[in-house]
Amino acid sequence: MTKFFNTGISEQQFLDEYWQKKPLLMRGALSHFQSTMTPDEIITLACDDEIEARLIQENRSNNTWQLKNHALNEEDFKRLPETHWTVLVQDVDKHYTEFQSLIDPFRFIPDWRRDDLMISYASKDGSVGAHIDSYDVFLLQAMGTRRWQISDHPIYDPEFIEDMDLQVLKHFNPDLSWDLAPGDCLYLPPHFAHHGIALDDCMTFSFGFRSPSKVELLGGITDAMLENQVGYERYSDPQLIASKHPHEISQQAIQEVKQQLQAAIDEADAEIALGLGRLVTDTKSSLIEKTEKMLTDLPSTQECSDCFAQGKILKRNVFCRFAWSDQHQGTILFCAGEAYFLDQREHAIILSEGHVIAAQQWSQLGLNDQSVEILCELIAEGAWIWSAP
Repeated sequence: MTKFFNTGISEQQFLDEYWQKKPLLMRGALSHFQSTMTPDEIITLACDDEIEARLIQENRSNNTWQLKNHALNEEDFKRLPETHWTVLVQDVDKHYTEFQSLIDPFRFIPDWRRDDLMISYASKDGSVGAHIDSYDVFLLQAMGTRRWQISDHPIYDPEFIEDMDLQVLKHFNPDLSWDLAPGDCLYLPPHFAHHGIALDDCMTFSFGFRSPSKVELLGGITDAMLENQVGYERYSDPQLIASKHPHEISQQAIQEVKQQLQAAIDEADAEIALGLGRLVTDTKSSLIEKTEKMLTDLPSTQECSDCFAQGKILKRNVFCRFAWSDQHQGTILFCAGEAYFLDQREHAIILSEGHVIAAQQWSQLGLNDQSVEILCELIAEGAWIWSAP
């Protein structure tokens, strides 16, 4: 039974009792953890045009926050006061691969649910205001001390302060308050209001898990159903009742539509997998430019064999998302919003879950022409990149 951090509970127990249900404070989750990244390095990252970052400054006089989320530069930080500001940098795990190991404790949650590692650095009293997230997040304290005030119940109809770029809660009455020191971690489910205030210069690592909206899921599934010509049957109403109002769409008709749509969904397991897989592996817009720089010509099987014979290896592109799903017709591999169909389940695992493909894995993939062809496509798309051993 695998324990979850230093909590004394198992991973499955965490999922059963806390995941998307209630917050969990984990004291000493990573004992005496300290960030290897300095505040100056965070600010340098934030000023990089290719990295998504935000600078948030609180105006104490009127309880407002000022947001700048593009074209940050050194002058922005030189003009800042000593207190009441925060800088947040997204996808640090992808830009700095040494942080990938920090994700390992969360691997029991499917990787396709994970979004990124965001690092926030705050001056004393820095905050982004009381707010609500629509996703699960683990908040690992990496430097200094941050006070987290949270609600003990989800809020689904929040009211925000008007005329601000940030969605800050208009009213917030916290139920709990905890001060987190380096190594402490706080898990928050979606819709639990929270307010983090830096008690001194501090740094927090946020591990976010995204959730597609139901509308996004329906859109992806509908596209897959159209593509595979599933659900083309026409609406039918054999139990129609004579109408007194010929222009009325009756409740009976609405119920018929719901039942017939449900029946179509029940027959569309492969299309659901196809729509979901494409959606959750689609490359974030802020990372597309990075991935496009790694596109290359389509290699031949012989060229791949020669590279492996020379001792070269393939490394997985951290900017690309991968997933796979077993279906009746075979296994579907997903990468960067595209779907690839394989006969070999084991090959889908090699192509999506490993961090490296070397000669040993190539010898397995080489037994199946389909798998080799897909790997060559993934190399051309920049999902796997040649590297010296």
